[in-house]
Amino acid sequence: MGTMAVEKPRYPAPLMPQDRGWTVDDLDALPDDGFRYELIDGTLLVTPAPVPGHQRAARSIFRILDCLCPPDSEVFFAPLDFQPDRRNSVEPDVLVVRREDVGVKCIERPLQLAVEVFSPTTRRRDQSLKRSVYEESGVASYWMFDPEVPSLLVCELVDGRYVDVAKAAGEEEILVERPFPVRLCPAELAEG
Repeated sequence: MGTMAVEKPRYPAPLMPQDRGWTVDDLDALPDDGFRYELIDGTLLVTPAPVPGHQRAARSIFRILDCLCPPDSEVFFAPLDFQPDRRNSVEPDVLVVRREDVGVKCIERPLQLAVEVFSPTTRRRDQSLKRSVYEESGVASYWMFDPEVPSLLVCELVDGRYVDVAKAAGEEEILVERPFPVRLCPAELAEG
């Protein structure tokens, strides 16, 4: 009995750009498969779809901000790309931007506010990598919300660096002044 030749499956050429890092132009070639694709310094980051607790908290934050947002600004929720340069494209869970800075496809000008809601797969990325992208890109305020605790950390850009200006957990309330005055209670945000 002779051996049968087994044909190897054919896969498309690797998506990884050869001899360079990823750019925002490469993102259009990626599949629409339910994953979130982001770039940080030319490195592709892939995140699974968020879980209900994450979405509940993001929705709460969006609703509060949207109700208080002044007419010259606009509140959005993911997925919407913030692309400060060709090698970075991130999707804040919630963001506030001046209306005049909204592009046709994405936001390229610095945001007034980026909000990240932690999940087990994004916590470290949100606390370090994305924080540094927002900071270096001139995003005026950055909020990190942890729905498990629940807690909120508010950072503001001062002389090009983020400074922690407020923190609350559980039933504590804080008044945040930027990008516009808003009172927040982490426990209420986590409940949705």
